[in-house]
Amino acid sequence: MSKEQRRISPADIMPMSQYSKIRAEHRRKLVDVKRLRRLHVGPHVTLYFESYDTMWAQVQEMLYIERGGDEQIEGELAAYNPLIPQGNELVATMMIEIEDEGVRRRTLAGLGHIETMVSLSFAGQAVTAAPEDDLDRTTPEGKTSSVHFLHFTFTAEQAAAFRAPGTQVTLGITHPKYGHLAILPEDSRAALAADLA
Repeated sequence: MSKEQRRISPADIMPMSQYSKIRAEHRRKLVDVKRLRRLHVGPHVTLYFESYDTMWAQVQEMLYIERGGDEQIEGELAAYNPLIPQGNELVATMMIEIEDEGVRRRTLAGLGHIETMVSLSFAGQAVTAAPEDDLDRTTPEGKTSSVHFLHFTFTAEQAAAFRAPGTQVTLGITHPKYGHLAILPEDSRAALAADLA
């Protein structure tokens, strides 16, 4: 699982008999990795910044849980490879997390196109997220999905500024019904900077 790899291939998949032996320890180690890649923005939104390692783990888990064998691998790779950053970008899964079903339904109904109103600001630069274009996650009535996949594409200058130690990075959501900011902790910025190779 080297950082140089930008796609998971079938050859990277560990046989289930082997994965089951390391699964508990691997999941334990991944907790710290994911902690650095998670950012809460306001009361309901969390961004999980993905990487080769988080997506490899997700594919392995799907194969482990669903037991679909070799026939399942191609579908999982097609689903998760697009979420691996490709050197000039950060990729995040944005989740709108509300436990109460009624409150969740009402909130999502008013947050149409929130996925187009997310940006990173740092060193006088701004990088606006582009949602994954696999399908429209906002209905014609304006109800949004609780899960979105976002790509933040950087220029070389922006990537260099983001990678500079101590750079303050703010993530903002500017939806009229959900305007919130969060500052990315320095250890998280450093972890994400490694994606911008």
